[in-house]
Amino acid sequence: MTPDDQGWSDRVCTPAETYERVSPLLPGFGITRVARHTGLDRIGIPVWCAYTPNAKSIVVAQGKGLTDDEARTSAVMEALERAVAGDPYGTRLQASAHSLERAGKRFDTLTCLIAAGRSPAPGDEVITWIAGTDLISGEIIHVPLDAVTLDRTLTECRYWQSSNGLASGNTMEEALFHGLNERIERDAYVLWQVSSAGSRQSSSVGPKSLELPELSSLVAQIEAAGFVLRLFDMTSDIGVPSFNALIAPLDVLSARRPRFVDVNYGAGTHPLAAKAMLRAITEAVQSRMTFVSGARDDIYPPIYKRPLPEETRDLLRVEPRARPKPSMQGANPGQPGSSHDILGILKRLELGPIISVPLSDPAWPFAVAKVLAPRLENPEGQRAQRFGQRALIKGSFG
Repeated sequence: MTPDDQGWSDRVCTPAETYERVSPLLPGFGITRVARHTGLDRIGIPVWCAYTPNAKSIVVAQGKGLTDDEARTSAVMEALERAVAGDPYGTRLQASAHSLERAGKRFDTLTCLIAAGRSPAPGDEVITWIAGTDLISGEIIHVPLDAVTLDRTLTECRYWQSSNGLASGNTMEEALFHGLNERIERDAYVLWQVSSAGSRQSSSVGPKSLELPELSSLVAQIEAAGFVLRLFDMTSDIGVPSFNALIAPLDVLSARRPRFVDVNYGAGTHPLAAKAMLRAITEAVQSRMTFVSGARDDIYPPIYKRPLPEETRDLLRVEPRARPKPSMQGANPGQPGSSHDILGILKRLELGPIISVPLSDPAWPFAVAKVLAPRLENPEGQRAQRFGQRALIKGSFG
């Protein structure tokens, strides 16, 4: 079975089949409820949530899709990957960086992920490492466990913890594919953010540009609910189609005091431009549901009072281009790109290492991996290093 046999999915089986396989395991991972949130809003695009009351990170995981099966499975898989990342399975090693070096073992201290106010471990300090693989060279590489774990109960964690690059799938190949796409998406968004206002505005594209029924139907549903949609092509030098979407009520531009939460953002990256667009749009809808439901435990009351930045209003005022840029065409529409294709691009651009750390037990009927890309940009967070070299160069030259 190929990804295209599942329509818009890149999975080896249908979302319903995935849910059937993993649902018996949910209680063992602390996942107690799965809920349909779609009806809380008027847009109607499916959004589901999965609840893990004693989670080591956030309690609520969300999922979106074109159908209820897709959204429900998406939410459950996100909850599972977070639960697994809280206590990852994998080969661990107690050692100092100096001892690893003497033993001829390859390692990366991932200093780009050091938390704000913290310092890298001295070379002679013994810490816990976990084994991964450099997907470009194929070599085993050790990384600090604390840079991979998603456990916010830790009080003295040296590393910034996030779900960036954390992905799941029916197989490890699926997880790696989605983890790679997410890392490229986050990198592309940071580069888009640091570009000039004019560059960001000129990247606006018409969501109906690809003339695909699924996208047209999605856009029509959003507009019929009384929302404006703006889509921006943020594809970077890596070349994998990447988009971000903004949705807002039609009256947001005329409102006297529009709020930050009135405009919602989503992003998507995929070798097929249409799939990247779809992911960006559905994620924006999911983001709106985050604020409508009020269920996420990492969203605090002050955010509902924040004013809408003027630069966001400017983006909503932009008229999209009628025709797509070449980057929107992506790969051959009949042949979705693979992890191998993406890794080939990253190798050519000398953006390695690309490190995959398997976090799940191979005996489980699903796979979870953390994809680390030290040379790609990371989203905003409590890190000692906000930007990497790519963003600094992009910000300097626009």
